[in-house]
Amino acid sequence: MSLRLRLMLPLVVVFSASVGYPLLHAFYLSLTNYKITSRGDTKIVWLQQYIATLQDPNYWSSLRVTAVFVILAVFIEFWLGLFVALALQKQRKIKDLTRSFLLAPMFVTPIAIGLMFRFILNQQLGVIPTFLAKFGLAYDFFGPGKALFTIVLIDVWQWTPFMVLLLLAGLEGLSKSPFEAAKIDGASALFTFRKITLPMLMPVISVAILIRSLDAMKIFEYVFAITRGGPAIETMTIQYYTYQTGIQFYRLGLASAMSYLMLIIVMIIAVILFRRVEATRKNQ
Repeated sequence: MSLRLRLMLPLVVVFSASVGYPLLHAFYLSLTNYKITSRGDTKIVWLQQYIATLQDPNYWSSLRVTAVFVILAVFIEFWLGLFVALALQKQRKIKDLTRSFLLAPMFVTPIAIGLMFRFILNQQLGVIPTFLAKFGLAYDFFGPGKALFTIVLIDVWQWTPFMVLLLLAGLEGLSKSPFEAAKIDGASALFTFRKITLPMLMPVISVAILIRSLDAMKIFEYVFAITRGGPAIETMTIQYYTYQTGIQFYRLGLASAMSYLMLIIVMIIAVILFRRVEATRKNQ
């Protein structure tokens, strides 16, 4: 065995044990009617679990909720992160302190963030609802029609710094020559932003949106810690619905089929986004 293969062998073994086996076992479970409560009656049902998933209206509803969450969260995080990054780029004093403060939410585990906001925004005990009540304002952050947007804002609070980090690095890596030429020609700040900054920053923007979108699809912790999919199924994301099916209702075979269908969807989206990123780079 060559040295190259021997050096790769530990990685292959660890990857196979930690990723390969769980994926293969989950695929096997997706072809069975496996339930934790009746393991002795497990049978191979082939594609029946996949068909049942595709015919389940709650599955499609959870996909829609997840899509709405990802679109809203990534859209707000991108534009807010871009404007914060532009402001930080021009900052001259205490830059390190400001950036450290802004990046802090990113390093807190999402389940802790969810529990924190669960109490801060609680209708009876929360600090913010109590403060609003002093001015005669009553707002149920986790009520019908509001809960999903509240979850989006919590995600924005935690992950906008990620966008700021990537976009700020991209801004500081841009060549200064086009901006100096535009300034000499008397171009306005808005014109410079639209015609120079955005086009030059597009490769970084594409990568930032790609990474953040794929990560946002995994939304689970906020829903688990705060709403448990409610009110009704307004915040029932695909990850939480899969967890509920497999862990709470013990139907691991069906949950595995849901996971594999979601994996296929994510892979298709990832391929499309990767191609857009490559196309953007080639056009630069």
